[in-house]
Amino acid sequence: MDDDDLMSTHLRPTATRPLLGLTILVVEDSRFACDAMRLLCLRSGARIRRADCLKSARRHLQVYRPSVVIIDLGLPDGSGAELISELSVTTPRVDVILGTSGDSFSEEVALAAGADGFLAKPISSVVAFQNAIISALPVERQPNGPRLVSDDPILPDPLAYKDDMAHAADVLDDREDDRSLAYVTQFLTGVARSAGDGVLQKAAEDLAEARQTGKPLQSDLAKVAALVQDRMANQIAI
Repeated sequence: MDDDDLMSTHLRPTATRPLLGLTILVVEDSRFACDAMRLLCLRSGARIRRADCLKSARRHLQVYRPSVVIIDLGLPDGSGAELISELSVTTPRVDVILGTSGDSFSEEVALAAGADGFLAKPISSVVAFQNAIISALPVERQPNGPRLVSDDPILPDPLAYKDDMAHAADVLDDREDDRSLAYVTQFLTGVARSAGDGVLQKAAEDLAEARQTGKPLQSDLAKVAALVQDRMANQIAI
């Protein structure tokens, strides 16, 4: 029995903290999205651990078994669907496996890989977050009684968005690598959507379309790079 199992034997859900006793591993490369998850877990009573790629997540899972794993579909070293598939057939199985993404088609991909549910980005509702986890828990582990929840929107730290821009800038330095370019385009589209940064989201979507249709990339790539640098230069980007 690891430390998380020991904690779960002493912590029981309450009306205001229905996820008390659960440990959630969030596999997510965006610092902004991770901060949203941190706030959701904090309000719900769950402990959070984080991994920013498949390799890091697998390393975590060799050491301990969380109650819940939430996996982003687009990760720097592969698709989160790979990890969902692995965990869905592992014995003993994690109680709850959820996929997450800002792409509309990703829910079908996550469920086909074996996920118990899906969280569409941006994730800002405490109620939706709790419901997705509780509804997938084994019946004997679901909290009893009413829940008292304040569903005030989650507001992640704007400086986490700046960290995401720095990460994107590093990847954009390797813009000759098509795999890196595909990743950073997807990353920026999702992060900008979560942050409500419509200008950057549109620019990233235009770059993705240019890649898919074989159009010259220079103009769209320069625009995205300039917007990323602009957001890095501001202390608060959003």
